[in-house]
Amino acid sequence: MRITISGLPGSGTTSLTYHLAEMHRLDVISAGEVFRQMAKERGMTLAEFGAFCEEDPSVDKLIDERQREIALSNTHIIAEGRLSGWMIPEADLRIWLKASLECRVRRIFDRDQFSDPDAAMQETKDREACEALRYQQYYDIDIGSLSPYHLVLDTEMWTVEQLGIIVSSAIQTLQKRE
Repeated sequence: MRITISGLPGSGTTSLTYHLAEMHRLDVISAGEVFRQMAKERGMTLAEFGAFCEEDPSVDKLIDERQREIALSNTHIIAEGRLSGWMIPEADLRIWLKASLECRVRRIFDRDQFSDPDAAMQETKDREACEALRYQQYYDIDIGSLSPYHLVLDTEMWTVEQLGIIVSSAIQTLQKRE
């Protein structure tokens, strides 16, 4: 089973990915973790690295192509990342997670240990605008379009455990079709 999990920053993609990976014994490839690691290696914030990527499209394309290659070489994997649903149309189940901007910023504020909520809000807005521009320029993808997704889940409404139950039900249904 190949699954993609996508969503905007702070929507809960990483939490759900690792929860499902443990539940179903699936491997994981995370574009966001690769992106964060590359930013850290260069001594840049995510916003700074995003701006760098605007100037050098090869970085984004390298991350996206590598994730696609890994996902297609493995039949038991979750590919987590903003564009995973677009980049891996062969996936058996493509999921988009959503949450309000305010909810996502609260999560980002806690996760990334910002000292100021306003700074977390501004950096999130800047990052999302930067990413949306890059996706449009590089791939002609409108990140707001949900067209590639089989399932759209509201992570404000459900806990990660409850989301896991919903997705597990979808996985079981798909497995019965095989």
